[in-house]
Amino acid sequence: MPSNDARILLQAAVPTAAVGAIAAVVSGVVAGGKGAIGAIVATLVVILFMGIGLYVLQRTAKSLPHLFQAMGLMLYAAQILLLFIFVAAFKNTSLFNPKAFALTLVATTLVWIGAQARAQMKAKILYVEPDSSNGDKPEKTGHSS
Repeated sequence: MPSNDARILLQAAVPTAAVGAIAAVVSGVVAGGKGAIGAIVATLVVILFMGIGLYVLQRTAKSLPHLFQAMGLMLYAAQILLLFIFVAAFKNTSLFNPKAFALTLVATTLVWIGAQARAQMKAKILYVEPDSSNGDKPEKTGHSS
């Protein structure tokens, strides 16, 4: 993963993990141990889903740049749908507190999206690939005299 991609991943994952830790403490106080477990599971799910999505999106940008925007829209829609399915599948679980899980899932997803948007805006990413330094000279256009 190139350094810009790793930096963006880190700048999105760290605030998400911090909010997840705060949510785990609050859920632990409000709903007990099962609330803390639900918040931790939700945080891990968001970091995993969104991290994989960011990786796939960056790979698409490099290999198929003409599909980048469409892939981004499709990817975010798929991530939100998968998170919704995940919440629906575990809404009646006894493994952890479903309310703490759902609230933490929403909060950490919003934090991830905001942190990723901020990281992308602050990143100094070239939108044109510089020429390689293998000695090729750029072609001249126009008439040669």
